[in-house]
Amino acid sequence: MNRKRPTDPSRRRALAALSVPLLPWAFCGSAHAATLEEVRKRGYLVVVTEDDFKPFEFIKDGKPTGFNNEMVEALRKYAPFEIRQEIVPWTGLLAGVATGKYDIAITAALITKERTQSLDFASPIADATHYYVKRKSDASIKSVKDLSGKRIGVQGGSAMLARLPELAAMLAKTGGTLGKITEYTSYPEAYQDLALGRTDVVINTVINLKSLATEKPAIFELGQAVSGKSYPGWAVKKGNSELLKFINEFIAKQKANGTMPALQKKWFGEAFDLPASFTPEV
Repeated sequence: MNRKRPTDPSRRRALAALSVPLLPWAFCGSAHAATLEEVRKRGYLVVVTEDDFKPFEFIKDGKPTGFNNEMVEALRKYAPFEIRQEIVPWTGLLAGVATGKYDIAITAALITKERTQSLDFASPIADATHYYVKRKSDASIKSVKDLSGKRIGVQGGSAMLARLPELAAMLAKTGGTLGKITEYTSYPEAYQDLALGRTDVVINTVINLKSLATEKPAIFELGQAVSGKSYPGWAVKKGNSELLKFINEFIAKQKANGTMPALQKKWFGEAFDLPASFTPEV
């Protein structure tokens, strides 16, 4: 069902080049996924963020911005140690934390049952229910039932792949079926194909798609929910309990002092009433 979109050699080289942080303040090299005690002793925490996932984290005018990058700045003020940040494409993020290359992924990683086998997640940072987005000009899609047989784009390695059976079940209720699924290296690539008519819809979290539709209202239109509730959270290596506790205390503090709700309103358009923890079913 899932088919990978071909990538030419020049594009692969370009993507590989993106994995090397280009900003002068970025910390280079791999690091042991340290415990909180080890972090305190050595004096720094190695944080990894994504490079192109609006509005959570992205690069603008050569500088990191977005919700998570502003939260990193808050963490720098809160932590009694240095925060060393690397910025990389999505594909190497969670694996880097699970294998100990980075101490924590401060990114909008969906909390899924599969991911909790190798990672522990901090408190959710937003609502991440999955929706579809379509071309504004495509009158053939008015609701979820119209997605039957349509070409669907998702990001390769994303949590949406595990939730496609939910959409399949929705379609089955009206006699519909899933169409061709195309996996993309990045969501900007998927949106480009959608705009060009190479795919019919792209599925992503509601926050990201709201941002896209607001930014380009003449091209894209937000659709309906195609999954149950989902939440994104920051991830540490499985079993790194003291570091996880420290991060959860930081998030709780930012909620209480109003910093996190203000940043949610700034970047997402609304503040969320979120659970302190989330146990995924899928």
